[in-house]
Amino acid sequence: MAKKDYYELLGVSRNASDAEIKKAYKRLAMKYHPDRNVDDGSAEDKFKESKEAYEMLADPQKRSAYDQFGHAGVDPSMGGGPGGFGGGGPGNFSDTFGDVFGDIFGGGSRRGGGQRARRGSDLRYNLELTLEEAVSGTTAKIRVPTLVGCDQCDGTGAKRGTKSSTCSTCGGHGQVRMQQGFFSVQQTCPRCHGSGSQIDDPCTKCRGEGRVRDQKTLSVKVPVGVDNGDRIRLAGEGEAAEHGGGPGDLYVQIAVKEHAIFERDDANLYCEVPISFTAAALGGELEVPTLDGRVVLKIPGETQSGKMFRMRGKGVKPVRGHAVGDLICKVTVETPVHLTGAQKDLLKQLDSLMKKGGKKHNPQASSWMAGVKNFFDGIKF
Repeated sequence: MAKKDYYELLGVSRNASDAEIKKAYKRLAMKYHPDRNVDDGSAEDKFKESKEAYEMLADPQKRSAYDQFGHAGVDPSMGGGPGGFGGGGPGNFSDTFGDVFGDIFGGGSRRGGGQRARRGSDLRYNLELTLEEAVSGTTAKIRVPTLVGCDQCDGTGAKRGTKSSTCSTCGGHGQVRMQQGFFSVQQTCPRCHGSGSQIDDPCTKCRGEGRVRDQKTLSVKVPVGVDNGDRIRLAGEGEAAEHGGGPGDLYVQIAVKEHAIFERDDANLYCEVPISFTAAALGGELEVPTLDGRVVLKIPGETQSGKMFRMRGKGVKPVRGHAVGDLICKVTVETPVHLTGAQKDLLKQLDSLMKKGGKKHNPQASSWMAGVKNFFDGIKF
């Protein structure tokens, strides 16, 4: 399948400035970011397409090659001369996303001379909450297995008392030139991963990585109104990077346990309230639970099973809104069981009296029976 034009993907002209390209990408990245479109599978593909387009057009050399040769000019599979390191193509997520949203999402940091330190990996932790905790907010203590900065070498990876030296592959620039067909592009150095330095005498504790395995105990402040699938970002609490780069982030994924009484749908709560057939016929009052106490529900006479009663303001205040939802109570009329002989006799008397009243006492049943009779009358056997 032919690839889409990068300029069309970003919605900019071929004469667009670097600032216009960056602005267009930021708009599309915010619109199609997977965290904002958890139920839309196509959004992730659109996000990746816009990211690829930005990576190509934001790099002057790649953009020039694309303008001259199209997709063939930036496709590493189209050839490569001697001395190339292989690979190529779009960079990783944190590199590009950090360029545009570093101040918001904590993207990769830059060092002097344009060198980039590789960022640590992001982590995910599944946090299970009760409905009450999710609705009211809470503070949870969690223990996360992760990679932390080595305390023996202060995360540098070099043995204490020694220093790293200039990378012999890139000469300290953090970038190397890669030949692709008729032109060359710059790539992150495969030896130093963009740091511009190499370790000659590695730390004995972390073996030169600058990080070791450990377990962190963290306090997570859960805001009021979170729901299933919501994520809380703890910046800098992901894995430590190799050789002193910036740490990744920790994403706490919320999972709300099933409740014995309530079901939640966005800001509203739902529950079923069983009532006796006498209460349904005669009406009455009963106490129903809410998340902040008991309230009285008034049942009017002649209430049918399945009727919904809305109690305004007794639902949930969502994390992304201000209006509190409602509690919707669905009444279900319960048929009495284990009847005594005297109770059965009374019901038979009631049944006899109701039959004398004709259709008015059971209009739905009478209407249904009439429909059944008409159905059979219309069938020719």
